[in-house]
Amino acid sequence: MEIIMETVTYTVRKGDTLFGIANFFGTTVDKILTVNTIQDPSVIYVGQTISVPVDTEKPKGYIYVTRPGDTLWSIAQKFGTTVDEIAKKNGMLNPNIIYPGTRLYI
Repeated sequence: MEIIMETVTYTVRKGDTLFGIANFFGTTVDKILTVNTIQDPSVIYVGQTISVPVDTEKPKGYIYVTRPGDTLWSIAQKFGTTVDEIAKKNGMLNPNIIYPGTRLYI
């Protein structure tokens, strides 16, 4: 029996990891590997297009595009969450550094 997953296409950006992409879309690295031909899960390239399986039953979160002057703390306050939660959902290694135009999953 073949399992068919709904997927979205994602283009890898600077700083992305499969773990971070999986967290962003609410899936797992294993599921991403299942639908792609990635030889080494620790190596992805900027500009690489991958398919990301998504669970259509899970509620969608917010996508927030950062603006000049934003901090994770101010964004967390706006959406009633924490800096740690935003950093975790987006696979951020250093939550003190964000750039205008960054798309964050809230």
